[in-house]
Amino acid sequence: MRALRDLGFLSLLMLGASAAGQGIVASPMPDSVDVTVYRDPGRPADRDPDLQWLNGFALVSETRRVAIPAGESNIRFEGVAGGILPQSAIVTGLPEGIVERNRDAYLLSPATLLDRSLGRRVHLRRTSRATGAVREQEAIVRSGAAGAVMLETESGIETLRCTGLNETPVYESIPAELSVRPTLSVRARSARPVTATVTLSYLASGFDWQADYVASLSEDGSRIDLFAWLTLASTDETSFVAADTQAVAGRLNRTDVRVPPSEGPPLNLQCWPQGTTSDIPEEAFDREDIVVTGSRIPVDAAYAMAPPPPPPPAPAARAVMQAQQEELGDLKLYRIPEPVTVAARSQKQVALLQRGGVQVRTVYRQSLSLHDSNRAGAARRTLVTRNRTQEGLGLPLPAGRIRLFADRGARPILIGQGTLADRAVGEDVEIDLGEAPGVRTESVLTLRKAGGRAMRDYVVTVTNDLAAPIAFEAEVMADGAEVESRTRLGRRNGRPLWTVQVPANGSAELRFSAPRP
Repeated sequence: MRALRDLGFLSLLMLGASAAGQGIVASPMPDSVDVTVYRDPGRPADRDPDLQWLNGFALVSETRRVAIPAGESNIRFEGVAGGILPQSAIVTGLPEGIVERNRDAYLLSPATLLDRSLGRRVHLRRTSRATGAVREQEAIVRSGAAGAVMLETESGIETLRCTGLNETPVYESIPAELSVRPTLSVRARSARPVTATVTLSYLASGFDWQADYVASLSEDGSRIDLFAWLTLASTDETSFVAADTQAVAGRLNRTDVRVPPSEGPPLNLQCWPQGTTSDIPEEAFDREDIVVTGSRIPVDAAYAMAPPPPPPPAPAARAVMQAQQEELGDLKLYRIPEPVTVAARSQKQVALLQRGGVQVRTVYRQSLSLHDSNRAGAARRTLVTRNRTQEGLGLPLPAGRIRLFADRGARPILIGQGTLADRAVGEDVEIDLGEAPGVRTESVLTLRKAGGRAMRDYVVTVTNDLAAPIAFEAEVMADGAEVESRTRLGRRNGRPLWTVQVPANGSAELRFSAPRP
């Protein structure tokens, strides 16, 4: 037993000498940080970001003051994003550049600490449930954290927490390869000691953003007051405090690269069926702490997921802080004018834009297919405007969800939800707000022969049970067939288009014919 102690002490000395020779330099946090968030290019505008797995990304640029010794040293940049793409990292400011770099993927947790202690000596602390007496003894870890954990003590081979007692392993130190926070390490050389200002820039997965629009419709339905939130989302385990933050709108040609999360799992113990595990309360397995030389480090808080986002509030009269739009080549950049915290596993909303008195039209639409024999259904309500200063807009509109409110009494009432695609200045803006039960269409088909040709005759009736007249449009999906009608039809997207004003509590009718295929 004495020989084992001497061997363990000698091993610790050798590890210490190796670490000293390697010149480990820790940079615990950046002095300043810049975060630029890019949208998920594959996410449709009508879909909110998936908080379980965000497929956008961020460009993070950190500035750090690092004291570098002479010779070769291992510089550890702690607190980087957990989703860092190490191959994208750029490090500048080191005296002689870098030799190599590594992403330290193993985070400090009960399971990783036990795995990295395989074959090492720990203290086993046992507490009697009956008397409360505490007894400690030395043990050697003989198996990893997967399944049952085997320990060798003076009594022989035992399994952790399968005795019915409260048992906690106590570690003398934390292995150097484990990090409390995500870490990028680089090996560098310097001819002399120097304190350098180092810039670390890298891409990181697990971020996304979108625009969330809130529109308030005027009483006569001809104008809206438009307000938009810039909603940033992060599933990364790292918080970036007081960061200069911006978001980029536009589509980048980017290969989908997903970084595996840093490994820091909880400790799940298993015992044989004949064990007395029923004496151990279930919560003892659900929450694990690490005890290192008497200090207890809780680690379960890192596994908590962000709550779902709150619904966007109604627009304010004036935003105190609003993102500022800048040009970035073919892209648009929205810069938050003040430093903000991009917190871990959370969302943040900042005012993106606001415009009052935007001119709009409400149009009710329906698509008519020649393949439908008889059809009845509700028309779809669409909000139409143009992105020009004449209509009250005239600025780039990033894609996002829109919620339409109308004032009833002293409070706003939600009357519709839709999606806004990316719209440049000058483009038409059409927002589908869903079905309108008060406006319905019915199509009736009859077949006939005329001049040796088989024809299809359609009668389309639209009814309006609203107390005001409406603008209605029906697009005929003719698939290249010739459509004949006594009613003058327009064209849109190369298809026949019927436009009509339907009176309040009234109806309108369209008759047209097309040859049978």
